[in-house]
Amino acid sequence: MPLTFLRSASTWLLHALVWGLVAVLLIAQQPDYPGPKPPEFWLKQAVVFALLAGVFYLNVAWAAPRLLQRRRLLSYAAVNAGAVLLVLGAHQQVEQRLHVPELVARAREAALNPPNPWCAPRPHLQGPEEEGGGFFNPGVLLLSLMVLGIASSIAAMQKAQRDAESRLELERQQVATELSLLKAQINPHFFFNTLNNIYALTHIDGEQARAALHRLSRMMRYVLYETPAGHTRLSQEISFMRDYIELMHLRLSSRVTVRLDAPDPPRPDQPIAPMIVLTFVENAFKHGVSATSPSTISISLRQPTETSIELVVRNTLFPERADDEDDEPGGIGLTNTKRRLDLLYPNQHSLTINPHTAAGEYEVCLSLNLLPS
Repeated sequence: MPLTFLRSASTWLLHALVWGLVAVLLIAQQPDYPGPKPPEFWLKQAVVFALLAGVFYLNVAWAAPRLLQRRRLLSYAAVNAGAVLLVLGAHQQVEQRLHVPELVARAREAALNPPNPWCAPRPHLQGPEEEGGGFFNPGVLLLSLMVLGIASSIAAMQKAQRDAESRLELERQQVATELSLLKAQINPHFFFNTLNNIYALTHIDGEQARAALHRLSRMMRYVLYETPAGHTRLSQEISFMRDYIELMHLRLSSRVTVRLDAPDPPRPDQPIAPMIVLTFVENAFKHGVSATSPSTISISLRQPTETSIELVVRNTLFPERADDEDDEPGGIGLTNTKRRLDLLYPNQHSLTINPHTAAGEYEVCLSLNLLPS
């Protein structure tokens, strides 16, 4: 609403400036002599003003959009030439019918030669104004051409604004569609892996499997009711991550060490795109856990400033899994998360992935400037 109001106000202001300029130029065309001018002269100028307004809005509303912007240049030139001739002809007719030149000449003579009771009145001398200005009045012609130029420029500017708004709206729709598709790919990927974990747990401990299903249902409510809004609170995102880690931890052996360091609660509790960090945590569990070797997963999330977070995820590196052919689902999640970051936080994030640190770990570092509340 404020943007629409500003655009409307700027349009009205622009038109007011144009007609203020035209009115000043018409007033400046008055005869050069002291004293009042005849009312017929001002009536003639008012008629010219109304005709110029008609030419202006004819161009802005019809001629420029329908002819000039569709490259029908000959038709546009013919319409405007006819409009200028109409203004010139109407100006001449009004001037002659109202006897403006004669009245102006008499008013000038009365102003410059006031009557003297001691002298005989001078004979009336015909001046150039009394003869009329002819059909091609230079002042009216120049004003008409100026109005046509301004009208064409305003029409071109309005078209450029409409085209820019259309492009922006199209880009917004494309971004919204792409984000919906990316989230639709990430969420089933996550739940597919989680359900597989719970299925494996049912063969080990039914009670823990029921607890896992309860935790998963809470996480599903988060996805169903929080993620469609496009943003959630950092505290809710951290809680979701804790649920996920606890859920994964149910099926991990004692050989796996999981460390989580996150503010509880975060202060301030800033908005964040939902599930934006889950893929990095999920990949750590998928690639950093071994059934036969000790492994460690370290997840650290902190708030360096009130409007930023830093996430560091490290997991033990197992070289035999580096070229795992079954990495396609994880690859989809990671690629889509990168794309979501580019769309939601352009120039507001830094993502560094080190596939082999000196400590023999896979490391992901994400620095994210959160959107303001």
